Amino acid sequence: MSDNEIARESMEYDVVIVGGGPAGLSAAIRLKQLDADLTVCILEKGSEIGAHILSGAVVDPIALDELFPEWRDMGCPMAETPVTENHHWVLTKGKKWSIPHFTTPKWMHNKGTYTGSLGSMCRWLGEQAEGLGVEIFPGFAGAEILYHENGSVKGVATGDMGIAKDGSKKADYQPGMELHAKYTLFAEGARGHLTKQLKAKFDLEADCQPQVYGLGMKELWDIDPAKHVPGRVIHTQGWPLDDAWGGGFLYHQAGGQVALGFVVALDYENPHMFPFEEFQRWKQHPEIRAILEGGKRVSYGARVINEGGIQSIPKLAFPGGALIGCSAGFVNVPRIKGSHTAMKSGMVAADSVNLAISSGRANDEMSDYQEAINDSWIIKELKLVQNAEPAVAKFGGVYGTVLAGIDMWMRTLKIGLPIMMKHEADHTHMGRADIYPKINYPKPDGVISFDRLSSVFLSNTNHEEDQPVHLQLKDESVPTSINLPLYDEPAQRYCPAGVYEIVDAETSDPRLVINAQNCVHCKTCDIKDPTQNINWVVPEGGGGPNYPNM
Repeated sequence: MSDNEIARESMEYDVVIVGGGPAGLSAAIRLKQLDADLTVCILEKGSEIGAHILSGAVVDPIALDELFPEWRDMGCPMAETPVTENHHWVLTKGKKWSIPHFTTPKWMHNKGTYTGSLGSMCRWLGEQAEGLGVEIFPGFAGAEILYHENGSVKGVATGDMGIAKDGSKKADYQPGMELHAKYTLFAEGARGHLTKQLKAKFDLEADCQPQVYGLGMKELWDIDPAKHVPGRVIHTQGWPLDDAWGGGFLYHQAGGQVALGFVVALDYENPHMFPFEEFQRWKQHPEIRAILEGGKRVSYGARVINEGGIQSIPKLAFPGGALIGCSAGFVNVPRIKGSHTAMKSGMVAADSVNLAISSGRANDEMSDYQEAINDSWIIKELKLVQNAEPAVAKFGGVYGTVLAGIDMWMRTLKIGLPIMMKHEADHTHMGRADIYPKINYPKPDGVISFDRLSSVFLSNTNHEEDQPVHLQLKDESVPTSINLPLYDEPAQRYCPAGVYEIVDAETSDPRLVINAQNCVHCKTCDIKDPTQNINWVVPEGGGGPNYPNM
């Protein structure tokens, strides 16, 4: 080691958890509830717990009830707004019609659920975790997986701080910290970059379908108090999407606010599709606009959502660790819920980890975790909806929805169709630009609809400017030699933050510019790029969005 190099320090824990979302926090809390002497730490790449959390959210409290039976009396912000009304609208260009409750199974009706900020709930969970003795390190990203000589996971290392864009060390350089553990739980959320590496190294997806995703974009609005109905939940499908599948949501939450958003499944084929503009167009529907008029938009964000369901869940355990939450993919797509299943998976993993450590084991493969998940209500719930997303993907919004509804009813009545439909990776569905029509999107009016850059401003996104670009191209020639001529470089449109830009497009030397400072960590580019040429890696810890109440 040269004199100007700084060695990485290391810290030892019983359990290291990568990610401070619902799954990671629930795992940490459960571990300390089981054994207060266990040493547990959480790494969170956001500047604080909740900074990167984005969800609708309507929360089924089943996992909260198991973790903290008295949570409603403990100051949890999610308790403020129980769901009081549940509506599902099918939109046409200027009208809507409601799907009657009796046509859907009771578990789709949101009875007993709550709506609020998942970020705020995570901050509350973080307080409970710290109160139990969990060490939380916000602003530190898990950047590297560490392995023992036998190949088992040893822990993770945080990213180096103070690296310049050219790779040199700046004056404030600090090396990452190594965190070693008997077991490491990965709770990075959908399309985690360390999770991708683990799936490849341990071949975790050998026996499952490819994971598929939807891009969710969300805004918070302060609306006219006369229009606010606390606990009213609205979901929509149909207009403005035509060849793509997705839908909108609008939740009346505490404080006179509505959380509204739009999800576009990333298996769309038309490369001219602009998900962000579809969201802005949706808000102009007369039924949605009527709610927003007279209000003010206060926040914006975007994040991908796992949509593969039970058939896309990978092998969960490997030597030295496990996947929990959306790193594994437990979202119930028809219910538009995944927080409760994420929390439960963290709790189940904690039970397995505690059993292993109390039995004197370390760094082995916890096969009992997989078995416990298979026996849990998570899998029972996901089996009921296993064909919903692939039915819509294959047969479209009208016929697919009907088929999905029939299958869900039959499974509810324990006479489900004897099939499990399959998925195809989202990037394989991108079509050529010359065979799909261009879509003319209206200009934003600055009142109901907005542009991407003003939206990103509301996400409080920031990255240290002089740092390596965390959106890596495997081959820098591909965007202009393949993606531009074949697909009109769809990164210009599928990114909800305006990160990717083609300049000098009309010349003989077009270039792709990556505005990495705009990145809201949604992971769409890592998923939808048709040549799979983009690799999302973590920037310096603390970078990215800072969502106050999302």
